[in-house]
Amino acid sequence: MKLIAAFCLLALFGLTNADIQADKLYELLKAKRSRNSPVVNTWSATDEATNEYSPVYIPPQDGLAEQDKIGSLPGQPSGVDFNQYSGYVTVNPTAGRALFYYFVESPTDSSNKPLVLWLNGGPGCSSMIGAMSELGPFRITNDGKSLFRNDYAWSNVANMLFLESPAGVGFSYSNTTSDYDHAGDKNTADDAYIFIVNWLERFPQYKTRDFYITGESYAGHYVPQLALNIVFNNKKTNQTIVNIKGIAIGNAWIDDETSEKGMYDYWWTHAVNSDATHDAILKYCDFANETSTDMCDKSTDKAWDEMGNVDIYNIYAPICLNPDLRNASTTGSINDFDPCWQYTLVNYLNNSAVQKELHVKPTSWDVCSDVIPGWNDSPVTILPTIKYLIENGQRIWVFSGDTDARVPITSSRYSVNALNLPIVTAWRPWYLNKEVGGYLEAYQGLLLITVRGAGHTVPSYQPERALTLFSSFLGGMLPPSS
Repeated sequence: MKLIAAFCLLALFGLTNADIQADKLYELLKAKRSRNSPVVNTWSATDEATNEYSPVYIPPQDGLAEQDKIGSLPGQPSGVDFNQYSGYVTVNPTAGRALFYYFVESPTDSSNKPLVLWLNGGPGCSSMIGAMSELGPFRITNDGKSLFRNDYAWSNVANMLFLESPAGVGFSYSNTTSDYDHAGDKNTADDAYIFIVNWLERFPQYKTRDFYITGESYAGHYVPQLALNIVFNNKKTNQTIVNIKGIAIGNAWIDDETSEKGMYDYWWTHAVNSDATHDAILKYCDFANETSTDMCDKSTDKAWDEMGNVDIYNIYAPICLNPDLRNASTTGSINDFDPCWQYTLVNYLNNSAVQKELHVKPTSWDVCSDVIPGWNDSPVTILPTIKYLIENGQRIWVFSGDTDARVPITSSRYSVNALNLPIVTAWRPWYLNKEVGGYLEAYQGLLLITVRGAGHTVPSYQPERALTLFSSFLGGMLPPSS
């Protein structure tokens, strides 16, 4: 197959939109199908249920929150009325492994609002994507130097914590470089749990807050796995209890078989593939089987060729044709998403003044990691993990931007249908400002909800609708039906 546009979002630059990045997910799926696969597919977070609790390393955290406080980010607009923090949390002192976070308190009534963690996927891509180009308090103007306010930031309704995970992604690092060779789902979930416990010691006022985990793409693995670690450990620990209430995952890779089938079905039904090519994929590809055949490869190659030069993350959006920052305008609009956002993000986060204010060591920052050589474990399905979370009372929302062709709504529907959950609220539209914001169907223990006109990164393309969805999720209520 050709390099598929990855969940990590634009890791290589200077290419056309048809082949704009090294595909982290594609590399992972290809490795799984290899006869000499280094990927262990059998690990599941649910396997940890019978294990004894291992105490988490918690060094003294007194005074570190104040040291992490951000004065003012370079290019920040005037009138900022909220606190920002960023820095490192050590998760393994022996290896020297530390994870970077960026934390934004809500500008109003922050002491009574929940704490929400956001994770981008990849595997191996940075959550600063979410912080700076999706749902954070600022967006970057297309000169790559200044910021403008996001009126629909999720921090309007929650205290938002962004984590770069695992080590080797973004500003997160290890002094033991062999750690990068062991990246995988299990180590990522384990380190993220250690991070959360330590972070709550650094910010103890958040220990009793309602806690939610959100994310997109391969975070369809990260988010449920971390949630499950927390649920397990809460039952066994005599250390910090994490007050987790639920998870929300967007355009999420949940199950290999249904997600791949759903992707090619979406392409055909949205007129980017021919009947003949789609018929060939159905005939020759067995997505339930972790192997690949020549005829399947030829058919899927043809599917990619037929799509042409479009943005797979939003097939109706403009592509980046002029990434030259030297002639860029310095204005920005939250309702006009910049197709060249990746260039401005890389430019801004590699500014030495920005890195100093973020309290990070000098780093050649990139959207996705180039030091993690591969991924060592990835279950073929997260459905058992989601089922366990439902059984343990967690709120589960699966949301989907309906113009994404990478992890499309068909993939999400097939994955959710595989759970065979009873329907509580039949399929219906939801509304914002008298327009359909999307569609939803509520199941026993899970809500499937779409965002109309949104691509893979939902808050980037439909920020107001995304905030309405998020606010509804936190409130545990369905968006309005009229």
